[in-house]
Amino acid sequence: MAAFASVAGACLGAATAVLKARSVPWQIGDFRPSPVAADAAAPRAEAAETHHAFGTISAGATGSHAFVIHNAGAAPLVLTKGATSCTCTLSDFDAAEGGAPEGSKVVQPGDRTKVTVQWKGKGAGGPFRQQATIFTNDPRRPEIVLVVEGLVVPVWKAVPPSIVLSRVSATAGDEATARVFTFGRDPPEVTALSIDHPEASQFFSLATAPLAAEEIAAEPGATGGLLLTLKVRPGLPLGPLRQTIALDFRMPEPHTAFLPLEGMVSGDLALAGVAWDSSKQVLTLGTVSGRAGLRTQLFLTAKGPARDKVRPVVREIIPPAMKVEIGDSKPVGSGAVVRTPITIVIPPGSQAANHLCSDQAPPGRIVLDTGHPDSPTLTIPVCVAIGP
Repeated sequence: MAAFASVAGACLGAATAVLKARSVPWQIGDFRPSPVAADAAAPRAEAAETHHAFGTISAGATGSHAFVIHNAGAAPLVLTKGATSCTCTLSDFDAAEGGAPEGSKVVQPGDRTKVTVQWKGKGAGGPFRQQATIFTNDPRRPEIVLVVEGLVVPVWKAVPPSIVLSRVSATAGDEATARVFTFGRDPPEVTALSIDHPEASQFFSLATAPLAAEEIAAEPGATGGLLLTLKVRPGLPLGPLRQTIALDFRMPEPHTAFLPLEGMVSGDLALAGVAWDSSKQVLTLGTVSGRAGLRTQLFLTAKGPARDKVRPVVREIIPPAMKVEIGDSKPVGSGAVVRTPITIVIPPGSQAANHLCSDQAPPGRIVLDTGHPDSPTLTIPVCVAIGP
């Protein structure tokens, strides 16, 4: 019995000792580790600003903002580059300092440092958000995320984006306008205006004038603007009109705004036929076998007081393998319209060619001298490829 009491007492004493050890911190002499004392000896990263609203930036331009990081602790603060978004970079980490690893920098207790976030305005326009991460050796704040937000605006913007002349009269001409907004530091200064038509000076005139302040203010982010006016004089050749207007300006850096010009020049002459696409105003022959060849027919109709003067003559053919035969002009019905048959032939054994009306294969053409006083020239675009 005495032996049992002795064993029970020992077990009870051991259990009591374990409970006491768990409730009372370990002590070695007079030293007691203190979390507060450990923190006091650590670095402490503080950033008054981690989010910056940049405002607007032009597409393609570079923006930057410097964030300030303060070491409020008692030990050196080590900052290390982390991940960034695709168009954002961190500068000021070019060389290691104070024994820190490459891509890091050391901030001594009480000191401040700048970390610069740089980015490019990408895309045609719209809101952007870029961020960069910095890792620290501060146990309270192991990373700092820096965020920059704003709006990407284009260098220039045309409203409408292209000038479309749905029906230009060969005898009366036409006029159209477009507003060109700019988003630079300074208002635009026009240095040149041009159009890529081979006879631009004969058929076109271009002019610009500053937009009113209220019109510029109505376009978000715009700092300047111009009213572009295009005047088309009578006499343009019949058919599709596809040109490009170039507006050169400084802001103060040089820029060029390109505006497509599209339209259809109409008059007393018109084309019809199985292969004629009236919506695109193009002769569509497609891919033709060079062994078999092809034969199709168009009809040129003329109305108005000069209809009897229309006697088409071929001036140019592309591709040269294509042959064009002009038939006799004859009045239709009461004689108010005169019709001329035009036969297009690709003979068997023709040389290969590609004019399928793409960027890589521009259209071919048939150019006619018509004899009409108001529409002396008629250009017929041809989409065709001659294969084996």
